[in-house]
Amino acid sequence: MSGFNLRFLGHSTVRLELGDRVVLTDPVLTARVGGLTRVVPPPPPGAYGGVDLVLLSHLHGDHLHVPSLKLVGRRTRIVVPRGAGSWLTRKGFTAVEEIAPGETLTDGGLTITATEAVHSGHRWGPRLTHGPQSPAVGHLIDGAGLRVYNAGDTDLFDAMVGFGPVDVALLPVWGWGPNLGPGHLNPARAAEAAGLLRARAVVPVHWGTLAVPGIRRTARMRRLLADPPREFAAHVAAARVATDVLFTEPGADVVLPASTDRA
Repeated sequence: MSGFNLRFLGHSTVRLELGDRVVLTDPVLTARVGGLTRVVPPPPPGAYGGVDLVLLSHLHGDHLHVPSLKLVGRRTRIVVPRGAGSWLTRKGFTAVEEIAPGETLTDGGLTITATEAVHSGHRWGPRLTHGPQSPAVGHLIDGAGLRVYNAGDTDLFDAMVGFGPVDVALLPVWGWGPNLGPGHLNPARAAEAAGLLRARAVVPVHWGTLAVPGIRRTARMRRLLADPPREFAAHVAAARVATDVLFTEPGADVVLPASTDRA
C-alpha cells in the first residue's frame, strides 16, 4: 500500500497504513477488557486483518490485551517496551521485539523510534512492585515522507517539542473512568501537547470506548464517553494552536486533510 490511511478502532487502537505497511497500535478488539465493557461495537476482523506490525506502548491491560493480540495473530511482529519481551513470549507469541526510548527499528519502508512517556509501566498499576514492569513508551513512525506520533499513555512533558513537527499525532484525551490518574492527558493538556509537537493534525484517542459496567449509564459517565474530544477541539481553538482536529468516532476511518492525505 503506497497511500496513507488511518482508522480509529477505539480506545488507543489505530490501524495505520503507510509506507507499504499496516501498523496496529495497542490493539483492544474484544467486547470486554478485564473488568471493563466496550460501549461501542468491536471492530470486525477485516479491521485488524493483514497487520504487519503491532506497537505496544506499555503493559497495562487496556493497551497490552493478550486476547486481542491472539486475534491479530501469534506470529505477527509485536514491538514492546524493553524488558517486556520475555513475559509476552511466554504467552505464546513468536515474533516479539523490544525497544527503548531513543532506539529505532525498521519494517519495510517505515522507521519506528521509541520515545519517552510519562506513565506507569507496571502491568498492574503504579503502586505495585511485583510482576512484569517496563518503561512506558510512545512511538514516532516515519515513512513515505510523513511522521506520525503515537503517544500511547502519557502526561505532558517538555521533550515533546523535540518530536515535531509531526504530520499526525495520536493523542489521548481521556480514559475509561470518571477520573484520570497520574500520567494521562486531559483535553486541555492534550491541546498543549499538540502545540509542543507542532502537529499539523491530531486524532483524539483513548476515549469513548471502554467503561466500568456499573457506572456507564450515569449522566456523568455518558458525558465523559462523548465530550473529551470536543473539549480538546475547544481548547485547541481557544489557544489558537495551528492544528486540524480530526475528530473520529470509534470504528471509523479518519478523514485526513488534503495536506496529509497522499493516498
